[in-house]
Amino acid sequence: MRTRSAFLLSGMAVAMMQLAFAQDRSMSLPKTVEAGNAFTIQSTGSGKATLYIIGLGQVLKRDVQLGEATFFPAGSLYNAGHYLAVLAGDSSTESDSFDVVPASKPADLSFLARPSRLPVGLHDGITGAVYVFDAYHNLIAAPTPVSFELSNPSGTVQKRIVLTREGAAWTGMDSTARQGMDRFVARIGEISSARVVGQVPGDPCGLKMNARQSGQQVQLVTDPVRDCNGNAVPDGTIVTFTEAYNGAQSTVDVPLKHGIAEVQMAGHNGATISVASGVVLGNQIRWEK
Repeated sequence: MRTRSAFLLSGMAVAMMQLAFAQDRSMSLPKTVEAGNAFTIQSTGSGKATLYIIGLGQVLKRDVQLGEATFFPAGSLYNAGHYLAVLAGDSSTESDSFDVVPASKPADLSFLARPSRLPVGLHDGITGAVYVFDAYHNLIAAPTPVSFELSNPSGTVQKRIVLTREGAAWTGMDSTARQGMDRFVARIGEISSARVVGQVPGDPCGLKMNARQSGQQVQLVTDPVRDCNGNAVPDGTIVTFTEAYNGAQSTVDVPLKHGIAEVQMAGHNGATISVASGVVLGNQIRWEK
C-alpha cells in the first residue's frame, strides 16, 4: 500500500509541475499588426521554446528564450489576414491569435474606365472604378477619398470626390459635348492613374437635303451632316435616300464623303423624296419638274 501511495503521490507531483510549467508559460501579443510593421511577442517562464507564426501564405519560425521578448522586424508580416501564434516547448504547447491589417497609407490603385469609346453627350455614360491597395498589395478597407477628373481638349473638366467602401470607389461621368480624346484620371494624394476615353459624334441631327434638276434625273445633296452638338458625323456613315411614286419605292444608301452625301435618282414628277440616317429622319421634298 505504501508503494502504491508513493507512486500516486509521485504522479500527482509530476502533473502539478507540468501544470505549473504550462501556467507559467504565457504569451503577450498585439491584437492587430499593421502590414509591414515591426512587432514584439512577449513570453513568460524559463527555458527554451519554439515560436511559430502561421497565416495566409506566410509561416515564421523563431527559437526563443522564455521570459524574453521576441522581436519581428519591419516587413516580417505583410499579407493581411488572421494569424495563429504557437509557442511550443518540450512538454506543452500554447497558442493565441491576432490579425494583420492593411497598412493605413495607400501606395497603389487599380483604375478601370469603361467604355473606352462612346458618343458625346451621354449622361453618366462613362464609369470609373478604383480599388485601393497598400505597399504590399492588400486591399485597404478603411474609407479613403478618391478624386475622379475627366477633362476634354476643349477645356471642359468634370470632378468628383468619392469615399471608398470596402476598398472600392466608383462614379459615373457625362461624356462631354465635343468629340475628342478625353483624359480620365483617378487620384489618391500623390498616387494617380489615367485612362483615355474616345468621344465620337452622336447620331446625325437636323438632317437636311436639297434637290436640283440634273438632266432627266434629280440630284440630291445633303447639307454637312452634324450631330446635335455640332460635331461633324464621320465619313462612311450611311445616309438613305428614298423616292416614292405611284405606290412604288426606290431606295439608295450612300456613305458620307467629306461630310455630305449625294446621289442621283429618277426624279419622277410628283414623287416624294425623303432622307434618313439610321433612325434619324430628315426633310422631305415633293419633286415637281
